[in-house]
Amino acid sequence: MSNRGSHKEFPDGELRGEQEFIDGLYARVDALREDTGTAVSEALAQGSTPMQARLERDITVAERSRQLAALNAVDGSLCFGRIDLTSGTSHHIGRIGLRADDADRTPMLIDWRADVARPFYLATGHTPMGLRRRRHLTTEGRRVTALHDEILDLGDETRTGHEDPTGDAVLLAALNSARTGRMSDIVQTIQAEQDRIIRAPHRGVLVVEGGPGTGKTAVALHRAAYLLYEHRELLAKRAVLIVGPNPAFLGYIGEVLPALGETGVLLATVGELFPGVRATAKDAPEAARVKGGAAMADVLAAVVRDRQGLPDPVIAIEHDREVLMLDDDLVRVARERTREADLPHNVAREHFEGHILNTLTDLMAERIGTDPYDGTNLLDPSDITQIRDELAENPEVWAAIDRLWPRLTPQRLVADFLAEPDGYVSEEDADAIRRPVTRAWTTSDVPLLDEAAELLGVDDRVARAAAELEREEQIAYAQGVLDVSYASRTYEFDDKEEDDPEASEVLSAHDIIDAERFAERQEEDDHRSAAERAAADRTWTFGHIIVDEAQELSPMAWRLLMRRSPTRSMTLVGDPAQTAEEAGVGAWSDILAPYVEDRFEHTRLGVNYRTPAEIMELAAGVVRAQHPDFRPPSSVRSTGVRPWARRAVADLPGEVAKAVAELSPAEGRLAVIAPRELHRSLAARLDGVTAGAEPDLTRTVVLLDPRQAKGLEFDSVLVVEPGRFGTSDLYVALTRATQALGIVHTEELPSALAPAAEHH
Repeated sequence: MSNRGSHKEFPDGELRGEQEFIDGLYARVDALREDTGTAVSEALAQGSTPMQARLERDITVAERSRQLAALNAVDGSLCFGRIDLTSGTSHHIGRIGLRADDADRTPMLIDWRADVARPFYLATGHTPMGLRRRRHLTTEGRRVTALHDEILDLGDETRTGHEDPTGDAVLLAALNSARTGRMSDIVQTIQAEQDRIIRAPHRGVLVVEGGPGTGKTAVALHRAAYLLYEHRELLAKRAVLIVGPNPAFLGYIGEVLPALGETGVLLATVGELFPGVRATAKDAPEAARVKGGAAMADVLAAVVRDRQGLPDPVIAIEHDREVLMLDDDLVRVARERTREADLPHNVAREHFEGHILNTLTDLMAERIGTDPYDGTNLLDPSDITQIRDELAENPEVWAAIDRLWPRLTPQRLVADFLAEPDGYVSEEDADAIRRPVTRAWTTSDVPLLDEAAELLGVDDRVARAAAELEREEQIAYAQGVLDVSYASRTYEFDDKEEDDPEASEVLSAHDIIDAERFAERQEEDDHRSAAERAAADRTWTFGHIIVDEAQELSPMAWRLLMRRSPTRSMTLVGDPAQTAEEAGVGAWSDILAPYVEDRFEHTRLGVNYRTPAEIMELAAGVVRAQHPDFRPPSSVRSTGVRPWARRAVADLPGEVAKAVAELSPAEGRLAVIAPRELHRSLAARLDGVTAGAEPDLTRTVVLLDPRQAKGLEFDSVLVVEPGRFGTSDLYVALTRATQALGIVHTEELPSALAPAAEHH
């Protein structure tokens, strides 16, 4: 609801003025929402319409629906700033752009992504970029609650009473606010180094490296929003893909882009990028390492080649009271000629079928058509063709072809290989990846399925034939409609021509469109968004791909993603120091060299906005124990609350429960980060806490392992048995807190955590 009239509650003129503006802004939003909803309803209610009107209706529905989704998503947090220029002009800045309903369509609110809004993020007292003042508006719903002004033109003596001497009040308030279990956008507090990355040119591969809390994920998401704004026409058609490390993380970031007015982005894990397959099982680390290795591409290629068999020793085919023998030599020739075409297995099968039919035809022709006296062949070309056609109807021929060059699916190929990997990988690796055919798919399996799909291809002859038959039926039907239309028009105008000679010049559908074109126009339109269509199409190529925690992806996962980005338009964010997966590549050059060599741009975020200095100092010591030259990001704040460690003498779950009670914030969220094998016993002692693969991050207390915690943040964190974690996992666990960190253990503490034990 609008807060019209609420400005009377503000004795302060500046607050009152901003509230009046916000009231007017939301009045415009409400009117737009009503008009947009009406336009969509009216368009959908048109039903069957002429072709041009139908096209216009569909465009209206798509565009208006997008506008309505954007308006609904940003309601309550629409405007967050204002810039006052030295020229006397002022602009309000918000999550989307809005224009007034006047003849000039005057801008009311400037989209944060527009060039004119950029000084809001980059201007400083040293480089004011034409600004006199920058104002941050704090709102709750549609009510203005606070203003923070920064004076950038030091020669301007005008003051409002809302000056922020440091310019950090809004940023610090955001950093210290209670977490909700969902990431918030940072559009109000984007810093200069982040803005430069968000607005980087849309070309090639951009690598954004940064330690914990540097805002890598937020920058990547805002970059997606910026690219969709700047390159709307291209990316609306091809969609943007955002790849995250796990479903919980995707749920955590899922509200950021809608809050920025963008709803047409596909968020997925690698395990969700093969349509029809959802990875629900988890591999052991060694199995993930083997499956993720680059060598698996060659292994699967060998598996496919081995499915292109040879007779052992011959295949006998009975045809027309004759027995034709397909031996090793004959099939080998057909196989090699087929392979020379360099086509995917299933696509190449058509060539193999042709070679085998030709071979059998030659055998049959020689058997029945050779003159016994002089050895000449008495058959003419039509006889040969007839023999080939008859062989093509022999079930034994097709049984032989199916045996020698079977149609294969990626699922069957990979499942069979994993059930019997011996002979393709080392004995040790085979033991690591061997599993029953019926087992659920894992995330590491999905790149293998994608690789298999590339090697196999799709034999779509049956589908093409069915589609052609359907098309012919549609054209025939359309021709009938046009014929009826023409006959009706002829009958109607025969009687009018004497009275109105121009009547015969009126055009009918029959005059301007033929049956084939008419049938195409009447086909059912696909109203799915680009993101929805991309999710269902393995061969889809995206306009841009953003990968979070990119250092964790295996070489095989990178092969999958690069197929989906032939233009190599990508933003990769991550931190090699946090690489934890066995199959993770880690170094950016190792990841990208096979695809772009050294042609990628690398930038680093060096400021930690999440983790207080006291916690960051302890966490950095863990990494320095192995890498003495390690440099962590610099924390922007100190809370004065030092992390502590406590030894549990006997009852670890009980001690954890006590620590949770101590650490739980009055508002916000607490994470217990513990080894997976302890989750069940810990959950039994923590009220409302469950152990599971996909935790609910909106709960007050959540139980995670370090891999599940990647990319997330909480007000308080309790780390349990840190000695069981590897260096990367421990570094991740220690750097999730925005306020307080505690450690509970029964086993020996890593030496780098000794300061925490001393403090306690």
